[in-house]
Amino acid sequence: MKINTNKTRRLRKGLQRAEEIFFRALMLLSSCLIMGVLLMIIISIMRKGIPSLSLEMLTQTPKGGFYFGKEGGILNAIVGSLYLALGATLLAFCIGLPVAIFMNTWLLRHRRLVNLLRFILDLLWGVPSIIYGAMGFTVMIMLGLKTSLLAGIIVVGLFILPIMIRAIDEGFKTSPAGLTEAALSLGSSKSELGYRVLAKQCFPGIVTAVLLSFGRAIGDAASVLFTTGFTDRIPTSLGQPTATLPLSIFFQLTSPIPEVKNRAYAAAVVLTVIILLTSLLARFFTSKFKKQSIKF
Repeated sequence: MKINTNKTRRLRKGLQRAEEIFFRALMLLSSCLIMGVLLMIIISIMRKGIPSLSLEMLTQTPKGGFYFGKEGGILNAIVGSLYLALGATLLAFCIGLPVAIFMNTWLLRHRRLVNLLRFILDLLWGVPSIIYGAMGFTVMIMLGLKTSLLAGIIVVGLFILPIMIRAIDEGFKTSPAGLTEAALSLGSSKSELGYRVLAKQCFPGIVTAVLLSFGRAIGDAASVLFTTGFTDRIPTSLGQPTATLPLSIFFQLTSPIPEVKNRAYAAAVVLTVIILLTSLLARFFTSKFKKQSIKF
């Protein structure tokens, strides 16, 4: 009887070991596959885009008409994308931070409601950006508005708002429960708990949320396809249309003119570099400010 028990244990350990090896190999294979695809995309973009980059390409606007002129660069798309992404990120942050704080302070005793809100935000996060663009376009038609930088900022801001809220919320969820209890026991109001305790404790998570939202805003094309319009000029007010890097790639890549195609490849390189830098900055600030958090 004892011999059978020992055999069963050895067999169970063997199965557990085989299961661990299988899933570890599967995880390694998946990671290598993802890294391989990512490297292929980056190499393909860099191989075609870097030869097209020049000082003229980065410092001049297109000349000779909308995406058909052979001269000029992509300065209008770079500036337009930065205007759009910065404005949308600021808008989403101003709305998202109070909502995340409200969920983690005032609604502490309403876990079901908080879970429902998180579920809804996750659903909104998964909605394709073209839906936001179509919704914004419909509202613009109803109100008689034209395509503009402001319309793009509002639509992209709504698009990244669920991302901003959930990313900040996940940061707040990692905050120790003892910190909240200590602040409340010392007489802090819920506003002080949210803005002066939790926000400071979760500052790395907030910075990461802002940078992730910025990266998503500057790289999305579908939500601005109908709302920002397109122009060869740099906008000087919120009511003017603007060009963006994703749409610059989208429109110019199908052109039969080689010089126009080169601008699309150059725009792809610039956009890729901005997104990579944003991701690296998110990691840098997360590791830097994490040391300042209170440990329990």
